[in-house]
Amino acid sequence: MINLANRVQTLTPSTTLAITAKANELKAQGVDVIGLGAGEPDYNTPANILDAAYQSMKEGKTKYTPAGGLPALKKAIIEKLQRDQGLNYQPSEVMVGIGAKHVLYTLFQVLLNEGDEVIIPIPYWVSYPEQVKLAQGVPVYIEATASQEYKVTPQQLREAVTDRTKAVIINSPSNPTGMIYSKEELEALAEVCRESDILIVSDEIYEKLIYGDVEHTSIATLSDDAKNRTIVINGVSKSHSMTGWRIGYAAGDAKLIKAMTDLASHSTSNPTTTSQYAAIEAYNGPQDTVEEMRQAFEGRLNEIFPKLQAIPGFTVLRPQGAFYLLPDVSEAAAKTGYASVDDFATALLTEANVAVIPGSGFGAHSTIRLSYATSLEILTEAVERIHQFVTSKWKD
Repeated sequence: MINLANRVQTLTPSTTLAITAKANELKAQGVDVIGLGAGEPDYNTPANILDAAYQSMKEGKTKYTPAGGLPALKKAIIEKLQRDQGLNYQPSEVMVGIGAKHVLYTLFQVLLNEGDEVIIPIPYWVSYPEQVKLAQGVPVYIEATASQEYKVTPQQLREAVTDRTKAVIINSPSNPTGMIYSKEELEALAEVCRESDILIVSDEIYEKLIYGDVEHTSIATLSDDAKNRTIVINGVSKSHSMTGWRIGYAAGDAKLIKAMTDLASHSTSNPTTTSQYAAIEAYNGPQDTVEEMRQAFEGRLNEIFPKLQAIPGFTVLRPQGAFYLLPDVSEAAAKTGYASVDDFATALLTEANVAVIPGSGFGAHSTIRLSYATSLEILTEAVERIHQFVTSKWKD
């Protein structure tokens, strides 16, 4: 008999994968399912990046690289951080990994001992708590409600800190809410972290997808203290439509970065060589396609947001970044006869043929997540189906 390790038996099944699997099953049966669960841009990787990757292969650059990334890629990342955020790092303070998810996983593995706590705001990206648990840490949740724009307050953070707290995760722009912390809000949170002497994990993977007149601020830019206690997490997946290339990075304390690199050397050897050369071009080459994608996402948001607002029982905040909408649909679920939002989401799939992600996977049980990383035509049809589904079943 095979007995699995305790660490994997604590993992929460992915609601995202469950919905995706069911949607794919229906599609295989010929059902016209519209999927709004995508966590990736619907554009191909820009041509200059593809060309750079191909050229690197033709030149025989297909061998092992240093475990923490090619020196040329570290240089490109350092220049990007200086150019975009005004942050200064040395190569010893940068580690390249197999996507931002792998970088986060490696960070928690080298940072946490059994029982160490990591504060995670709700709503959260699905993998944060699971990665903390895999490192034998303890996720400590703070609920950020819609009334506070899904952003935690300094007082909430202060009250959540204990003598076992090791770090807090700040994800701005956020998956799944699309909300962005202002500079003033981050300054207040950074002060609590300074008082409590805890680390800041700043997930900035959506930093290039910002809408309206808001600005992205990296918490590491606020002071020397904030920079010294912040590990910046980022990558090319969302900004350059390179999700499958799997290149992310961490920038922060050299001791942490060395430990992460040492661990990666025994687990992954190195990030894929061809992908690293592609990422060098992504950061060093023209950035016009990044802006083109941003404008396209903002245009879709402008079109689809009022249509979503018009659905009875849907309450939704306008996101400031990323490419997700997180409406509270608890009233719609109740008025259409469903005991939970999860059941409502399942019915949307099986009856309206629209796949959305239940908010329970993000700790926000009254919501669903919809991605607008698809064409406006498809988005419009999906929202019309949802609207029709709700109005046809509505019971006063």
